[in-house]
Amino acid sequence: MKRVYSVWVENRSGVLSKVAGLFSRRSFNIDSLTVGETQDPTISSMTITSSGTGRDMEQIEKQLNKKLDVIKVRTFPEEDAILREVILLKIKYGRNDRREIMEICEVLKADIVDASSTHLIIHMCDTPEKISKLLEMLHKFNIVEVSRTGTLAMLKCSDGDN
Repeated sequence: MKRVYSVWVENRSGVLSKVAGLFSRRSFNIDSLTVGETQDPTISSMTITSSGTGRDMEQIEKQLNKKLDVIKVRTFPEEDAILREVILLKIKYGRNDRREIMEICEVLKADIVDASSTHLIIHMCDTPEKISKLLEMLHKFNIVEVSRTGTLAMLKCSDGDN
């Protein structure tokens, strides 16, 4: 079972370490962790994806709610959220590879954001599955560097939203 935790915390040094430590001490796995400031600079938003048993997921939520620096915890299954990741890939290519790489980018709606006579930098913002698909399709080329964010998540809209 995989679950997404949207955790609002006080924007202070050491809070990330405390939250990560909670997972580590209890041997819970963090699949992805993304942290950023909210519209209020005193509050940070953490998006944590984790997998485990239903009991593990309950324990994680309970332990997060006990932390003093935690303001609010919301959990939701992946299917109830909009999920996005960003990836930058640097690929070294040969004369015969460039066209195929460009076609893969076109099909998956990835952008080539920089190029030289031997390298391309590709950017994509999409679901974690589509990001993984891009990596899978480009694995046969000479990938020099990969920079991939963690998952960002937001609960899908409903008519009861404010």
